[in-house]
Amino acid sequence: MSTAGRVLVVQHEDKAPPGLVLTALEHAGLTGDVLAAHEGRALPAALADHLALIVLGGSMNATEDADHRWLLPTKALIAGTVASGRPFLGICLGHQLATVALGGLVGPHPLGPARGLLPWGPTPEGQADPFTGMLRAGAPVLHWNGDVALALPPGAQALAAAPDGTVQAARFGPLAWGLQFHPEVDADLVQHWLGDPGRDVAHQGVRIGGTSSGDTLEDVEQAALTDLRERQDELLPVWHGLLVHFGRLSLTSGPP
Repeated sequence: MSTAGRVLVVQHEDKAPPGLVLTALEHAGLTGDVLAAHEGRALPAALADHLALIVLGGSMNATEDADHRWLLPTKALIAGTVASGRPFLGICLGHQLATVALGGLVGPHPLGPARGLLPWGPTPEGQADPFTGMLRAGAPVLHWNGDVALALPPGAQALAAAPDGTVQAARFGPLAWGLQFHPEVDADLVQHWLGDPGRDVAHQGVRIGGTSSGDTLEDVEQAALTDLRERQDELLPVWHGLLVHFGRLSLTSGPP
């Protein structure tokens, strides 16, 4: 099978679908092939039949290999893709899986889970980066996570920091990026995340806007959803454009 025009999209659970990813790839002239790993579909050992790899988010942790047996082969596929120079994009859990797969460290943030629209905080490298450079400093991006990259892999570069100083985006290779935020969602998708019994209830406290909040996790999640729903006409075109840009970079990357 030719790799031309096809992107492998790895999904981890029903409630975390590709969202804006597939339409963004179409706008870039690509086709996204969704692999539902949680349904038992086998991951390839290498990215032989696709131009690029996108790994989506999920509520599990990046090190829960025993409970979610596809995570280990997903990390192996990420490592091989980055090593081969193929384009890669990890979103939230996908970013964390790449961090672990390449030799970094991921764990719970001691301040608790982040929920809500936080400002994009690029480093100078992030502003100059061919992918993340299209986002203006301060642009709102949606964080919905409990774990963070505590240490990036050797050779990786932080491209942005959240208000609490944690890694917001990273570059793992010439064409390999990880985003701790969610550019693929809209309010209807996030609605399905509320009330999830498997979410980050083990964490103490909750962060929104980069600071600790005394509100319950449920209160903060509902406020975050309301904020997103009120602003998504403004925000979604920017997030969609970022994903389109990844697709175009993949197309112009040349043969592996």
